[in-house]
Amino acid sequence: MNLAPHEVLPTHNDATSEHPSTFIGKLEKQFKTFERQLVAYNLEARGIQRVEPDERHDFRTLGYSQIAILWFSINLAANNITLGMLGPAVFGLGFLDSTLCAVFGMLVGCLPVAYIATFGPRSGCRTMIFARYTMGWWPSKLIVLLNLIVMLGYALIDCVVAGQILSAVSTHNMSVVVGIVITAIITWGITTFGYQIFHYYERYAWLPQLIVLCILAGVAGPKFETSTSSEGDPRTVAGNRLSFFGINLAAAITYGGGAADYFVYYPEHTPGWKIFWIIMAGLSTSFTFAFILGIGLASGMVTNTTWASAYSVSQGALIVEGYRPLGSFGSFCGVVVALGLVANLIPPTYSSGVDFQVLGRYAARIPRAVWNTIGVVIYTVCALAGRDHLAEIFTNFLALMGYWVSIWIAITLEEHLIFRRKRGFNWTVWNQQNKLPHGIAALVAFLIGWVGAILSMAQVWYIGPIAKLVGDYGADMGNYVGFTWAGLVYLPLRYWELKKFRR
Repeated sequence: MNLAPHEVLPTHNDATSEHPSTFIGKLEKQFKTFERQLVAYNLEARGIQRVEPDERHDFRTLGYSQIAILWFSINLAANNITLGMLGPAVFGLGFLDSTLCAVFGMLVGCLPVAYIATFGPRSGCRTMIFARYTMGWWPSKLIVLLNLIVMLGYALIDCVVAGQILSAVSTHNMSVVVGIVITAIITWGITTFGYQIFHYYERYAWLPQLIVLCILAGVAGPKFETSTSSEGDPRTVAGNRLSFFGINLAAAITYGGGAADYFVYYPEHTPGWKIFWIIMAGLSTSFTFAFILGIGLASGMVTNTTWASAYSVSQGALIVEGYRPLGSFGSFCGVVVALGLVANLIPPTYSSGVDFQVLGRYAARIPRAVWNTIGVVIYTVCALAGRDHLAEIFTNFLALMGYWVSIWIAITLEEHLIFRRKRGFNWTVWNQQNKLPHGIAALVAFLIGWVGAILSMAQVWYIGPIAKLVGDYGADMGNYVGFTWAGLVYLPLRYWELKKFRR
């Protein structure tokens, strides 16, 4: 996976004029020197610049197996185990209900991720650059901001879970704070230096994770209570099923905001349908395994007071408690599980470094590696501040952040399959504002989709009037309503926009 023959220095097309200011001029000169050093050491200096067809790699270095391994490695992580715990522990669902909602919710959420990823080889453009073709130049910046919040928010959760596990393994002699910092530093070291290191790490990170998680399933599995039933009257159970389904959908779909980033070096002629189904296989298998482990651990709390006590400390402590019969070897497995979260931290950290550059021409002047470092600092500080409230972050943040991706996917599908079906996309104009859509139709549809999502959301701090119609605690339907409303509004408005502006 050698980048040297194809890597070029960023041209900073968002800002071609030189600054007269001595300070800014010197700063830019230092940035360019830093980028040249990255290239000299065979590391990625490229930011948002399109990867031209003649700069792509071939399948001798990047193959189909790498796609599946990448996504399998990313999701075979402890944060997805803790997410599965929410079904029995927070929503009061039985083992079977939790498993069905988790798996099918995840599958629905994976479909848009696999779809968006196919645009990486097609375009050579990062995901948020591709968003310019659907949202327009200025409205796409709103999408970028939301994606940054999602990426850094997920990284925050990963750091907290890793910190909890490392603290529990040390029998709380090491604080969660230290675990968070260790995880963040390792992630920074891998992602700052780019695509090559990122892909190499993910290629092998899954194996130790698979081994220790299989050990966890073998040791803790006999204590899973698979016969537990859901709590509440039928309407409340239905609402809780919808909400848990939505959280798992959100956990998967939010990868859509960066899915194309990881395949921009693949050949332009790579068949999209192969990428789609390989990604679906990698995502679904790892998600399913991790979710069911988490659901099983949480279901076991019904009869196992030791597990319940561990969960009251943290979700990470419950994972470590599952290894307890193995003694010191179980503690070692816990450390491997904690460090395995680095694989899940890498994609959002890498993508955030690129996304910052899309915000404007001045931001594009700052190298991706610098933005990458800033992103790590932001989510590390936030993780330290929110380390005692992981369950609340999960239930409130994950579902909420999935809404915007669902809305954007509705707009993207219609733009691609209806309005671009014959004329396609001109990828060479990725940075030419006057040749991209104005984005009026997309912005209006996006905002109306958000109105539908807000009216249909069910969170601890707010339950929308539509969501209140189901059960005692409401049913989170924000993803479905937001998607539908945006799709209904975008179609006629885009016809009007094309007729009036011809782009």
